[in-house]
Amino acid sequence: MAEPAEAVAPPAPIDTLLAAAVARRFYLEQRSKVEIAKEFGISRFKVARLLDAAVAHDIVRIDITVPAEIDVPLGRTLTERFGLRHGIVVDLGRGEGGPAAPADQRRNGRWLGTAAARLVSEIVEEGDVLGLDGSHAVEALSEAVTRLPPCDVVQLTGVRGRDLAHDAAITAVRRTAAAGGGRAFPLHTPFLLPDAVTAAVLRSQPATAETLDRFGLVTKAVVGVAAWDAPHSTVYGALSERERETLREAGACAEVAGHVLDAAGRVIPTELNARTIAVGAAELRGVTELIGVTTGGSGTGAVRAALRSGLLTGVVTDATTARRLLRHDDPDDPARTAPASRSTE
Repeated sequence: MAEPAEAVAPPAPIDTLLAAAVARRFYLEQRSKVEIAKEFGISRFKVARLLDAAVAHDIVRIDITVPAEIDVPLGRTLTERFGLRHGIVVDLGRGEGGPAAPADQRRNGRWLGTAAARLVSEIVEEGDVLGLDGSHAVEALSEAVTRLPPCDVVQLTGVRGRDLAHDAAITAVRRTAAAGGGRAFPLHTPFLLPDAVTAAVLRSQPATAETLDRFGLVTKAVVGVAAWDAPHSTVYGALSERERETLREAGACAEVAGHVLDAAGRVIPTELNARTIAVGAAELRGVTELIGVTTGGSGTGAVRAALRSGLLTGVVTDATTARRLLRHDDPDDPARTAPASRSTE
């Protein structure tokens, strides 16, 4: 004969009014448990029990309104798998379905930029020279960074819009420099010029040359990682269809700071190199800490190519991309090679 089920004891009754009063003082008035215990003539252990009960009985409801959080274990796994110094993974609270809508991409980009700003604030030291490219990821970083040690900030790629004085890239450099009280070295020049001669003339201009001369002094840098196709790539949009086809045949996969990478992470030389004003691939390899930040629509293949390039020492990405990278990082993939040396181009 079956044993009768044990009766479940009802929850212990609580003093609702006392729990509410204690919770108000703790959560809203920021009083310590010791102070609350003294006021009500109870032990601080009873204060702790009342606070727990206040949550359990819906007297207090805790809502976390920020839809993103750092996934530390996933970031650590990503760091170890790809031999990075820093792997920051942001869980954006979105499933692994189709691509995010444009509004979601902008929101996600802001959270990734916020995470990148936090990382930069941790690794930049007084006297560093911080390089920033003109990506949307860097723009989001500049909006989130609040304090840096004193350091100069150098713009690594020319302006991509028409306003050479107030472009978002220039604003990002000035805003970030202000956070550390350092000097800003913007590039008031277009990223892409009509021909190599015009680009050479602009490079020789004193204000431009002053910034270009600092490329070799950059010790820490942040760049966006984008897929090599419209609308994410500046290079793609600047090419003729014939030039695009040439790069497709060469296996173009990703863009980092104006450089096109194939699936194995190799930099593909383009005819645009002589016409662009941007940091060189060799100069990027010379940067002690180069952080790549993914953006909405980066594509897992583009991020994987950037990680294989050997350019990056750290990455800031979302949890969905990180999981896909780890899941599909096949050691037998012919495109998978050891990360390129950072000391050579």
